[in-house]
Amino acid sequence: MIRIASKLPQVGTTIFTTMSALAAEVGAINLSQGFPDYDCPPQLVELIYKAMKDGYNQYAPMPGLMSLREQIAIKIEKLYSVNYNPDTEVTVTAGATQAIFTAIAAIIHPNDEVIVFEPAYDSYAPAIKVMGGIVKSLELAPPDYRIPWDMVRKLLTARTKMIILNSPHNPTATILQKSDIDELTIIVKDQDIVILSDEVYEHLIFDGQTHHSMVKYEELRKRSFIVSSFGKLFHSTGWKIGYCVAPEQLMREFRKVHQFLVFSVNSPTQHAIAEYLKDENTYNGLAGFFQQKRDHFRNAMAQTRFELLPCAGSYFQSVRYDRISDEKDVDIALRITREFGVASIPTSGFYTRNTDHRVLRFCFAKRQETLDNAVNKLMKI
Repeated sequence: MIRIASKLPQVGTTIFTTMSALAAEVGAINLSQGFPDYDCPPQLVELIYKAMKDGYNQYAPMPGLMSLREQIAIKIEKLYSVNYNPDTEVTVTAGATQAIFTAIAAIIHPNDEVIVFEPAYDSYAPAIKVMGGIVKSLELAPPDYRIPWDMVRKLLTARTKMIILNSPHNPTATILQKSDIDELTIIVKDQDIVILSDEVYEHLIFDGQTHHSMVKYEELRKRSFIVSSFGKLFHSTGWKIGYCVAPEQLMREFRKVHQFLVFSVNSPTQHAIAEYLKDENTYNGLAGFFQQKRDHFRNAMAQTRFELLPCAGSYFQSVRYDRISDEKDVDIALRITREFGVASIPTSGFYTRNTDHRVLRFCFAKRQETLDNAVNKLMKI
């Protein structure tokens, strides 16, 4: 037997894999993982087919197809009145998770500290640890999951190299407010701290609220990797295509890692998305589309014994189950899947210490029929 010193000795099968596998095994409605059960836009599929027929089946340029990088830059300029150079500041990636890993790999050295707000997307901490970095977790609590900036200041040391943010937030569906931006700006000013801003749900902001992207604030923009996802944007998570924007100095380091990690990304899909993005209605209507789903799901869930937590963005709805059971969140999630036929995600899986606030997360990026069937089952609990 070869002796291997694992870089991730505590990592096993994720709760996401476990819940989806169980849902498939027992035939449950899968509201656990964050992917739609409806098709992506047919026009986009046709554009990919056309690109393949037109011969765009070989390697794309390492940073991404220039026409797509240009459309990304145009999109950002339209939304935020900020210009990114598509030649030096925009890179197309094999999904947002790859972009997140690449940014961390490009910046973090052994013993560098990274502040992560938990509950957090499960790729952040492992990527930091693989690079020899130290995860400095700050746990947030329901119902509002607000960031206590006084505690952030206490976590800062001379070794703090990065702060990771996610807004709209998975799994809590919270969003950053202007007061958060003001606090963050004060903390990082004149410090060698890089921001990694996970903004894959940037267009899923509800009730007329504002998405406070790092793009909008000069002090933050000049030190930020900003990551987004076409999979989330166009209901096509299986294509694994996203992008990262950053100032040239940061992007230069990003691309050094990117070229040896994946080198380049799916060529026909890039051609298709570059064409599809020319119509800004393809993304400007997403907030209304998902808010309708959110409102429908919340109104239906209000008839169950679950307590709805606020949902300001993303396509996730968190609920408390205190009125139902005092079970651990993993146990009740497994039981509800088996006995009532609806799969969710226990949010303790988003905490390094598996902190259990008795909260489950449901994904409402589903057809109305799917959501209605799920709620009808949940009403029996």
